[in-house]
Amino acid sequence: MAVIIDGKKISQEIKDEVKAKAEQLKAAGIEPCLAVILVGEDPASRVYVRNKKRACEYCGIKSLSYELPESTTEEELLALVDKLNNDKSCNGILVQLPLPKHINEEKVLLKIKPEKDVDGFHPYNVGLLSIGSADLKACTPAGCIELIKRSGIDICGKNCVVVGRSNIVGKPVGMLLLAENGTVTTCHSKTKNMAEICANADILVVAIGKEKFIKADMIKEGAVIIDVGINRMEDGKLCGDVDFDEAVTKAGYITPVPGGVGPMTIAMLMNNCITACEKQNA
Repeated sequence: MAVIIDGKKISQEIKDEVKAKAEQLKAAGIEPCLAVILVGEDPASRVYVRNKKRACEYCGIKSLSYELPESTTEEELLALVDKLNNDKSCNGILVQLPLPKHINEEKVLLKIKPEKDVDGFHPYNVGLLSIGSADLKACTPAGCIELIKRSGIDICGKNCVVVGRSNIVGKPVGMLLLAENGTVTTCHSKTKNMAEICANADILVVAIGKEKFIKADMIKEGAVIIDVGINRMEDGKLCGDVDFDEAVTKAGYITPVPGGVGPMTIAMLMNNCITACEKQNA
């Protein structure tokens, strides 16, 4: 049976580390600050924003909240981002996605100064990630790496397979595994022999949004499985992209859904906010 990687426990460790750093900064007269912008009434987005506020409160990070109506124009949103860009007391800016259809998401994300881009989505930060020099890394991919490393698993020299090539998870997690000296293969919808490629992986990261897609025959005995997927089944329960019940009997380590990668995203956001604050006040 696989060792279950406890994302709640590891994310708590990271938040406690962030809290200690925030206290040090405050002792030096610097208050870390994160601005979160929400446009519209999307229920899931409201939950995410509320969770981010709670995490800020726990970590000792000042939280600025901007909850704007659905009717907010692109120009108004860009003006707010610009204002926060120029506010030296604000260290990080997060625009909650998705945005209403009349607003160009790419244009808004590009408006955020790279040094305040705590989501790690700005092309400048993605470029730094690709050459191994990023300070602000995309939160979910960075969380995946922390889950692996803090479980005592060495990535160096391992055969790493990433299933999914999204800009949010698949591509950046592949670059982070490469930075840890893993040998990385990316699989996607056009990949041939995917089952065979996955079955040779020492470390398998799955992020495709397909319920229980990875079965036991696609898993190497003793492999490390990081399941980024979160899907709601017909009975209302959550499951990942990996068939947990099958995988747990064959893998060496595995993340559950929920309670695996999920809690890490906000923990790494808090970590990015402190990093941004430290860099801006160096």
